[in-house]
Amino acid sequence: MASAVTAPPAQKKAPRSSKQLDRGGQAFNRLAATCVTLFALIWLVPLLWALITSLRSNEEIAANPVNFLGSDWNLDAYRFAWETNPLAYWYVNSFIISTLTVIFTIVVCSMVAFALVNLKFRGKYAVFAIILAGLMLPTEALVLPQFMEFRALNLLGTYWAVILPGIAIPVAVFVFHSFIKAIPVALIEAARLDGASWWRTYYQVVMPLCRPAISAVAILTFITSWNAFLWPLLVLTQTKSQTIPVGLSGLVGGAAIQYAETMASAVLGILPLLAVFLLLQRQIAQGVASTGIK
Repeated sequence: MASAVTAPPAQKKAPRSSKQLDRGGQAFNRLAATCVTLFALIWLVPLLWALITSLRSNEEIAANPVNFLGSDWNLDAYRFAWETNPLAYWYVNSFIISTLTVIFTIVVCSMVAFALVNLKFRGKYAVFAIILAGLMLPTEALVLPQFMEFRALNLLGTYWAVILPGIAIPVAVFVFHSFIKAIPVALIEAARLDGASWWRTYYQVVMPLCRPAISAVAILTFITSWNAFLWPLLVLTQTKSQTIPVGLSGLVGGAAIQYAETMASAVLGILPLLAVFLLLQRQIAQGVASTGIK
């Protein structure tokens, strides 16, 4: 009687050793560090160029624009910008407008996102789709109707004419919606079972967990509001009521061939943004670590 032929056992793939995993992780970390370094250089080189150029004299820049090792470094360009323009008023105006825009944007957009995630009402998805459709609408297309609207409300020349259009940001609603949706439903249900109202659930349960989203929206909104040029140029007509980008544009336009003054104006407009970014990006990291939500 013929003996049964048995199939050879299937060969199992040997699991990867810890050394192979470590090598793969090290290679990925090196690639990520290289990409971060390259992107950092792309952003830092123009800033350093503007900073060094603003410290040189116009004659030296005209003679050799790419020579960074100049012998006549001074602060004359910054002194000229400060003495010939109301920079203090422009900084205060930009700070007030940007800060109020950030506060109102966080409150309004987070409440809209909270309602879209947790409340049930007819047309909820249609409302969310309309909000996201605002991402595809260019800001310049809204200049004329907004100008007519604020002129009818007698708000031209005031802070509110710049603050109110910057509050309804579709990107902010999308960020808060994505983050709130990732919060475990059990937390919301537990708060509701304990007798908390929707308002109390919003500001005592949801908002403390949204610190990373709040910081991200704050950075995005502050930078967008601070750098806004076209709309503040149209509605803020008084010289002392202008913002930094609008005011410094006059300095650049009046000093078209004075390279040091032009670069000094660019540096003066960038420095506050760097300070806000460094302050809030740390809050993002701390918020992600404290919430533990992935």
